[in-house]
Amino acid sequence: MPDPPDQALPILTGAFVFAADLLRALDGCGLSLPIEFLQLRSYGDTRVPQNDVRILMEPGGAVSGRHVLLIDGVLDRGHTLAKGRDLALGAGVRKITTVVAVDKRREDALLTADFAGFAHVREFIVGYGMDDAGQLRSLPYIATAR
Repeated sequence: MPDPPDQALPILTGAFVFAADLLRALDGCGLSLPIEFLQLRSYGDTRVPQNDVRILMEPGGAVSGRHVLLIDGVLDRGHTLAKGRDLALGAGVRKITTVVAVDKRREDALLTADFAGFAHVREFIVGYGMDDAGQLRSLPYIATAR
């Protein structure tokens, strides 16, 4: 990558496990990134993402002028990642590369991630940081919710 990211920006809470594993792996390949966080909520207690994403914590000034790696757990309709992108740009980010553990690749999604661990998943998923109304986030793997 000719212009690698120089700042990590995981979206809490769903991306925290994936972000930790990804950032340790990148560090092992020689790309050590400082980390800032933002926290957004789009699901609440339902399995249907809301269009109105709640901002719980905005990115700090450390992201200004940086190329950030915006990290999320799952990209369903893209509202959370799009809100994260908008907040990062509003904080003065120079460039954004997006990465998610799972990109559902829905036809009605607002965007597609630049990089995804898995794609075209149709089911509601939990584990590996992703939850169902606050439950099952601690599973060490990604599973289909029942």
